[in-house]
Amino acid sequence: MSIAIAASGGPQLYTPSMRRRVIAGTTIGNALEFFDFTVFTFLMLVIGPLFFPAASGYGQLLLTTATFGVGFLMRPVGGMLIGSYADRYGRRAAMTLTLWLMGLGCALIAVAPTYAQMGVAGPVLMVLARLIQGFAAGGEVGASTTLLVEHAPSSQRGFYSSWQFGSQSLGVMLGALTVAILMGALTKEQMQEWGWRVPFVIGILTVPVGAYIRRNLEETLEPATPASGRREFAAEHQPLRRIFTEYKGTVAKGILLVIGGMVCAQIIGFYMPAYATKELGLPATSTLFASVVLGAIGFVLAPFVGMLADRVGRKRVIFWSRAVTVCALLPCFEWLVSAPSSARLMTVIALLAVLLAMQTAPVITMLPELFPKAVRTTGMSVVYGLGISVFGGFAQFFVTWLLHVTGNPMAPAWYLMVTVTLSTVVLFWIQDRTGHDIDSQES
Repeated sequence: MSIAIAASGGPQLYTPSMRRRVIAGTTIGNALEFFDFTVFTFLMLVIGPLFFPAASGYGQLLLTTATFGVGFLMRPVGGMLIGSYADRYGRRAAMTLTLWLMGLGCALIAVAPTYAQMGVAGPVLMVLARLIQGFAAGGEVGASTTLLVEHAPSSQRGFYSSWQFGSQSLGVMLGALTVAILMGALTKEQMQEWGWRVPFVIGILTVPVGAYIRRNLEETLEPATPASGRREFAAEHQPLRRIFTEYKGTVAKGILLVIGGMVCAQIIGFYMPAYATKELGLPATSTLFASVVLGAIGFVLAPFVGMLADRVGRKRVIFWSRAVTVCALLPCFEWLVSAPSSARLMTVIALLAVLLAMQTAPVITMLPELFPKAVRTTGMSVVYGLGISVFGGFAQFFVTWLLHVTGNPMAPAWYLMVTVTLSTVVLFWIQDRTGHDIDSQES
């Protein structure tokens, strides 16, 4: 494997063209992966009756959100194994691996037989595909974010890592837009017969493009130089063991920090279409376009939030954006529920999307800053994977259950307020490394 970094390599050696290529390559590849991973949620109301026909309408949605959620169960596993791989053999190799795994998951979903065609085999294959996609997504975020922050100058890490959240938002926007176009162009029968498979076929076709782009990125993990003089990555290095022995406290703080943004992203970004359709009776296409708005706002706003965090500090931006989020949730949901309309839904989504970008982009920057270079990808992947697996991945499941048990359409707002508040408290025990050399801490 060729290494495009000098033996004493550091961020100061990367040229502007290298850095631009890393931002572009990471953004494109990450957007493609999150398109593949999240498009499933926009099709839940179509997939539910096809794969869980024996259940009630509520049961179908619950089972489909659970199927979406199982993908998050594999995120910690993917984060640990692929993160460890990235800290031993390079960030670029790990990112290429996650892309192909995501494509495999798409392929399995695209060919999965419905319940009417092969009974339980269809749901089982669907769950297997989501497990593979979750495994891939768990490794993707850590490796790609680490690559971004390690290429960035100390004064611009927030801007560089913000493209991680921006690219996720771009993937969400493209996924929602694709499904909305299909629903507008096809009849309900066509969507149920074959239309729902189209986004996953698109996901398969994009994998070679992303893999080609990533193969040409500059590696940031410096190889070891043994006595023989031959430079190679240290295969005997055990970052996973070190994370759970030397950095247990850091991992715990990181998990608490990340869950607030993850729950917001899942409810606001992915659950709202099903919520607005099932609970508020709004047309499916209008709710999908609300998710398009959310993705577009996140994509456009993320770099500016990153620059703001570089200027005034990560913690300040996170704290105040979360404080405003907690204060805004109840009025937003009450206003929407009191007179549901597509215009009100768009307005609420747009406001919450701005607040989501404000808190999430700086958090993504802080996570890799918590760990030294030798275990950075593993550490971030573990934190992100564990934080999102239960609180984020099953947020839709929990909210669906709460809505059914309480009969209160405000349940999503209360769930969000509690988790965001708890996630914000931990900020007081985390060091803000804005402007500091990311490798100044010991390995």
